[in-house]
Amino acid sequence: MDILLCTAAVLLTLLGIAGCILPLLPGPLIGLAGMACLAASSGSGVTGGALLAWLAATLGATAADYFLPAWVTRLLGGSRAGQTGATVGMLAGMLFFMSVASLILGPFLGAVAGELLHDRRDPVRAVRIGLGSFVSFAVGTGVKLAVCMPAADAASFAGNKITSLNIVTPPNAVDGRNANYVRDVTIFLSE
Repeated sequence: MDILLCTAAVLLTLLGIAGCILPLLPGPLIGLAGMACLAASSGSGVTGGALLAWLAATLGATAADYFLPAWVTRLLGGSRAGQTGATVGMLAGMLFFMSVASLILGPFLGAVAGELLHDRRDPVRAVRIGLGSFVSFAVGTGVKLAVCMPAADAASFAGNKITSLNIVTPPNAVDGRNANYVRDVTIFLSE
C-alpha cells in the first residue's frame, strides 16, 4: 500500500507543478492531494500540522492567483475589458497555440487588445496594463510554484526511500527444491 501511496504522491505533485503553469489545472490543490497521499503512507515524516500548513499555503497561493491580476489591473488604471482580454488571451494561448510563449504572451496581448477596444485613444496605457497583466501572471505562477516545489521534493524523497520490493516464491515453485527464492522488483531508482 505504501508503494501505491508514494507513487500517487509523486505523480500528483508532478501534475501539481504542471498545474502551476497551465491555468485549467489547480496546481497547488493537486500538489496538496499528493502530500496527503504521502502523509497517509507509513514511515512518512509529513505530519498533520505540516498538512495544515500546506493547506494554508495552498489557499493563499490560490487566492493570490485569482485576485492578483484584478488588483494589478485596477492599480494601473485598467478597465474590466483589460481583465477580460487578459483571461481570454491566456485561454486562447493555451488552447490554440499550446506553447509556453503563448501562455506568457497571451495574457499580455489579450489585456492590450481589451484596453484598446475599451479606449483607443491611449495605446501607451494599454501596453502598461498589458505589462501589468504579464507581471501578475508571472508572480502568481511563482507563488504557486513556491508552494508546489517543496511538496514535489518531499514526494521524491519518499519515492527514493522505497527502492525495491522483495517477492518470496513458495518452495518447489521454481525448480522443485525446498528453498525460498527471493526476487527483487525495482519500484523506484535511488540516487
